[in-house]
Amino acid sequence: MATFLYKLGRLAFRRRHFVALIWVALLTLAGVGAASAPTAASNSFSIPGTEAQRAFDLLEQRAPEASADGASARVVFKAPDGAKVTDPDRKAAIEKTVAALGSGSDQVAAAADPFAAKAVSKDGTTAYASVTYKVTSMELTDDSRDALEKTTDEARADGMTVEVGGDALQAMPHTGATEIIGIAVAAVVLVITFGSLVAAGLPLLTALIGVGIGVSSITALASALDLGSTTSTLAMMIGLAVGIDYALFIVSRYRAELAEGREREDAAGRAVGTAGSAVVFAGLTVVIALVGLAVVNIPMLTKMGTAAAGTVAIAVLIALTMIPALLGYAGRKVKPAGEKSKLLGGRRAAAGAGGGAERPAKENLGTRWARFVVRRPVAVLLLGVLGLGAAAVPVAQLELGLPDDGAQPTSTTQRKAYDLIADNFGPGFNGPLMTVTDLKGVDDPKGEADAVQKKIAGMDDVLSASPPQFNKAGDTAMITVVPSSKPSGTETEDLVHAIRAEAKDVKADSGADVMVTGSTAMNIDVSQKLNDALLPYLALVVGLAFLLLIVVFRSILVPLKAALGFLLSVLAALGAVVAVFQWGWLGSLFGVEQTGPIMSMMPIFMVGVVFGLAMDYEVFLVTRMREAYVHGESPHEAIVTGFKHGARVVSAAAVIMIAVFAGFIGSSEQMVKMIGFGLAIAVFFDAFIVRMALVPAVLALLGRKAWWLPKWLDRTMPNVDVEGEGLRDTADQGDSDGKRELVNA
Repeated sequence: MATFLYKLGRLAFRRRHFVALIWVALLTLAGVGAASAPTAASNSFSIPGTEAQRAFDLLEQRAPEASADGASARVVFKAPDGAKVTDPDRKAAIEKTVAALGSGSDQVAAAADPFAAKAVSKDGTTAYASVTYKVTSMELTDDSRDALEKTTDEARADGMTVEVGGDALQAMPHTGATEIIGIAVAAVVLVITFGSLVAAGLPLLTALIGVGIGVSSITALASALDLGSTTSTLAMMIGLAVGIDYALFIVSRYRAELAEGREREDAAGRAVGTAGSAVVFAGLTVVIALVGLAVVNIPMLTKMGTAAAGTVAIAVLIALTMIPALLGYAGRKVKPAGEKSKLLGGRRAAAGAGGGAERPAKENLGTRWARFVVRRPVAVLLLGVLGLGAAAVPVAQLELGLPDDGAQPTSTTQRKAYDLIADNFGPGFNGPLMTVTDLKGVDDPKGEADAVQKKIAGMDDVLSASPPQFNKAGDTAMITVVPSSKPSGTETEDLVHAIRAEAKDVKADSGADVMVTGSTAMNIDVSQKLNDALLPYLALVVGLAFLLLIVVFRSILVPLKAALGFLLSVLAALGAVVAVFQWGWLGSLFGVEQTGPIMSMMPIFMVGVVFGLAMDYEVFLVTRMREAYVHGESPHEAIVTGFKHGARVVSAAAVIMIAVFAGFIGSSEQMVKMIGFGLAIAVFFDAFIVRMALVPAVLALLGRKAWWLPKWLDRTMPNVDVEGEGLRDTADQGDSDGKRELVNA
């Protein structure tokens, strides 16, 4: 592989006009496609294999007029202090508003009058109107949302407090200025790392081009493939981070090759052949982790992972081709590593050519740190493991769930409506359950449905259970159940499980199939599905990556150590997420206005993404050690050499990735905010504690055993040559010319 990539890098350097033209053309094509593509008409959300989804599917088949999975809005009216909504003037104003809500859009299925539906609080100060739609919240048009907002704004003119809850006003997430700050921090780190604006600009430019192509392609295909808004957000988040990192790795290796006296074209080829090999395998681990999300069998998650994986693949291809092309354009503006002036370049080139005596260069921080760890591996290992273990302690109290309007910022109308409902009617009114009873083949459908309603009404934590409503054929009944507890509470989850347990007895006795659905039950089913998929997903992703790393490092213990280190960092990161978003520690610092359960998809998502990203640093750092070891250095010397060349770059890459992810903490969407924080803290733990401390400590303790591989396995495995052993034949080609060129650089 190293030889192939070496030739690819030299080709891209020589044919830079052609390579640049291809990528600019792809960016233009993707941009035109995104601009001309139709707006995504739908973004279906289905969870195959869950009871809630089966109930929705049954209603869609037998009672499509019910729009059971359609969007909903709950418009809450509160009278001024000392007044009531039942006063004639206010009652008339509310009825007028409800009529306007019902006729405001063709997508509205019904708008219930609160006075007819008995949706008025006992003290008469508050009422709510339920508006149901024929389509899901993701299929609602902007016109429908505008009509809802306009009608409620007009209702406020009558002096009442009017707030809107439900998913009809589900807004597109925005990240705010913090995302730009993240990119700015990345730019500053690159300038400090390279000491050159040109060299620093290359990774940023190529990363932005890669993300532009990826996100534009997602937008262009959104309608055809039913992709959601969060899909492009994730692709942008991951693509930007890895795009900068991969380009950083190759540019850094290019400068190191120049410092060795290579001619520029040869240096570009060798950079792609060595660091590029690490980029390919690091990218493969990320792609495996993202595509592996398909095992969860949640279509939305599968699409998010696949789209993000595509953006990562684009980042890898750009790093391998466009970076050497741009290095060709940059010419002498990209200096060798350590070069600060022409004089210094001449001195180093002369020293390399003639081997003349020169005062040894001062060891860099990475070298000094590696020597410290090699001398005291046990102390460093224990301190790192104990620190990460302490950070992981909160995981023991991890509570999973999906956020409802109660997790929205207090300034939003959704949160205000949620609080008004909870205070005046009860928290359970914010997340009613719906039971669907399949009565086909039952002797007495009405009697059986009434019996089911009485059983549910008598259960613990049930505030009310409505009389059964039948479809036109009379073979399906719907009962609305209002719990006593809030939608995200464990009591509500227990109630869902209790109803389902009771349903088994009902089916055994009469043949009627009782299912629990609704948004609250769907959230519970999604959480359970994600929890059940976590271990299989972890086994699949870690197993495949483990096999891949065995091929890369030709070792058993190094990949095993990499996987164990990852588990430590991801547990510590989840512990930090629990402390901030569930316990509220430092919550105000990160814009957490409401604590609550951690998103159900957070553990499995962090396992996938963080594993892929963690392997970036593992591959880049340890391949330099492997390269030094293969070329004859002792295990301890190889560790120091790896840190000498890789520590600064890995540290810069980690800071950049942390800055990019932290930029998403400013998002208005709790899901994006939590993911941004979780990934940023996970990268910090993994890069600076696991890879920078635990990895060299473990390798120092293992010595030569770290690179042990059974002979039979060594013979059967392909030799991918990540360390560039195959390039040694080209080592002396053009050296004298390169050294003369550097003197004149």
